[in-house]
Amino acid sequence: MTITYSCVANGRAVLAELALTGGSYQEAAAAVLRLVLLRAEPKTIIQMGSFVYHTLFIDGITYLCATDNALDTITPSAFLTNVSDTFLRNPLMSQEHFSPSNAVAADFQQVLGKYMMKYNKNQDGSSISTLKSQVTDVKNIMSQNIDEILESKKRLNIYTDRTGYLQTTAKESQKPRKILRRIWWKHFKKIIIITVVILLSIIIILLSTNVIPT
Repeated sequence: MTITYSCVANGRAVLAELALTGGSYQEAAAAVLRLVLLRAEPKTIIQMGSFVYHTLFIDGITYLCATDNALDTITPSAFLTNVSDTFLRNPLMSQEHFSPSNAVAADFQQVLGKYMMKYNKNQDGSSISTLKSQVTDVKNIMSQNIDEILESKKRLNIYTDRTGYLQTTAKESQKPRKILRRIWWKHFKKIIIITVVILLSIIIILLSTNVIPT
């Protein structure tokens, strides 16, 4: 993450600014300043083009910086806090008659440059802190997901147990029917066998009667 642009503005009037790389920061910064004044929120993060604009709004003064990475929010916040503290210690910067052509603007431009170089130099450490923070967030989300899965599994087990109980009850209610059906079929087969034996006996008797002469 690199802080590529920063500025301090009173309303929409930019009091001091500094860009470390070429780019149309002024136009984007003007749009961001308008949004900050409309929202009047202490902190905002706005993506515009390929840069992310972070702002700190205190007593009508907007402290703004642009970065090339949306993941790191800790470093820009610390940068803006240091810039605002330094700004508030200089009473000339907040006077109504102050103008961008004032010599103080050039002095504060150096302040912006000093802090930008400081935080860009320490970006490796801040990136590690950001990464740790992101890992913690992911771990928390994963823990929540695991808890939800376990809770869902618990509910599913209860539902399965209930379903199994209902199926078992239904099967048990069908057992007497199956037993009666087996008994009926067993007796039916016996009746058929007895009937066949009787019929065969009658046939044999009749045949025997016809064969023996009178």
